[in-house]
Amino acid sequence: MDLAELDLTTAHLADACIRTGVPVRTATLTPVIPGTRVAGRVLPARHAGSVDVFLEAIERSAPGDVLVVDNDGRTDEACVGDMVVLEAHAAQLGGVVIWGLHRDTADIRAIGVPVFSLGANPTGPLSLRDRAPEALSTAQVGQWTVTSDDVVFGDDDGVLFVPADQVDTLLAKAAGIRDVERAQAERVRQGESLRSQLRFDEYLASGLTFREHLRKIGGAVEE
Repeated sequence: MDLAELDLTTAHLADACIRTGVPVRTATLTPVIPGTRVAGRVLPARHAGSVDVFLEAIERSAPGDVLVVDNDGRTDEACVGDMVVLEAHAAQLGGVVIWGLHRDTADIRAIGVPVFSLGANPTGPLSLRDRAPEALSTAQVGQWTVTSDDVVFGDDDGVLFVPADQVDTLLAKAAGIRDVERAQAERVRQGESLRSQLRFDEYLASGLTFREHLRKIGGAVEE
């Protein structure tokens, strides 16, 4: 399920979601180590000012799970530091995704575990809050609520959540999209414009939407 091994990106998967009618659930989070990728079953944890919820989630984890931390998207405090990431690494988790901020950037980079967040802040939690009853069953990431029935993928473009039971279908569709787009790109490099490949003149005269035209001719780019 590693996107790098499969030679796929979150962009390919997002396009696959659109074409198969699966809701596109993305978040603009960036990797602490540029170029790293993450993929694995969601291991949710809602932060309430203490790391105990992370340790409890990790206690329930399986190798390859990805700790998905919900800190309400707060930008006034960091909720994950190097010790939590080190513990995730020791438990063989696939990475950490944070709807919030991290700290200890240099140490996290040295650990090498994929970590995605909204950014960094040197201060840790500023207060202790009431822990939600669903703290270990769901996480809110942007507008999306995710659970262990979801898989998260991440790369330099951000993170994408997909239903676990749809992963195989989406990966196969994404591979097809990748192959078409790469063939188109190579033809552009060889001197054949994208407009020519997509028969753009026909589209202009067709009365179809561009996506309808692409479906008709088997193009990619968007749909």
